[in-house]
Amino acid sequence: MDRRSFIESCTAGAACLSSSAALPAFAADARPKAYARALLVDEQNQPLRASSLRPQTNYVFHYPFEATPAFLLDLGKPAAPQSLTTRSRDTYQWPGGVGSRRSIVAFSAICSHQLVYPTREVSFISFRKTRAQRGVQDSLIHCCAEHSQYDPARGAEVLSGPAPQPLAAILLSHDPQADTLTATGTLGGELFDAFFQKYATKLSLDVGAKARNAVAGQAVVRELDRFCRNNVQC
Repeated sequence: MDRRSFIESCTAGAACLSSSAALPAFAADARPKAYARALLVDEQNQPLRASSLRPQTNYVFHYPFEATPAFLLDLGKPAAPQSLTTRSRDTYQWPGGVGSRRSIVAFSAICSHQLVYPTREVSFISFRKTRAQRGVQDSLIHCCAEHSQYDPARGAEVLSGPAPQPLAAILLSHDPQADTLTATGTLGGELFDAFFQKYATKLSLDVGAKARNAVAGQAVVRELDRFCRNNVQC
């Protein structure tokens, strides 16, 4: 997608900004933050089995708030713990993947550069099994807005582009007997306050008054292609 087409798409209602927009305010506290526990369920509201996830496939759910999307990925390989740093130079330890192969990870789907995120209409950010046109390697999360790229196998560390910090991690617990996954909190530089401020009008139309309600009890997981009508590739 060229720059003109991208900006036209943004103007038509996509959740993104042109490169001239001001950078968002960043959270300074990178410590783990507990939120209400939410069991991940499928579209039939049945507990999602970790073993049912297709490797290297985009899944999306909303957590820790009703309007904040997150990516769920089975990378198909173990993801080891990683030391990471936020834009404000706070260091934190990402615990790595969960599941029987330690290959399942989850991250906020809000790009740390301009807060681009997946909506039901369009997504400019997604995991790419093979590299994007301007990609530096396979198996990265790529944002088409300004071509920021994050490595989900390394805690969503920034590998390329203007993003100033990793995507915030969603902390997961895995029950090996039931093979279920539960979201329990976040880790890293949260951008939720800036997100709600920037998209207040859009979120009120898309989600309504519950946009900032905390997710509790359960969170529905869908494939990104089922959630979003247009998953932009670039």
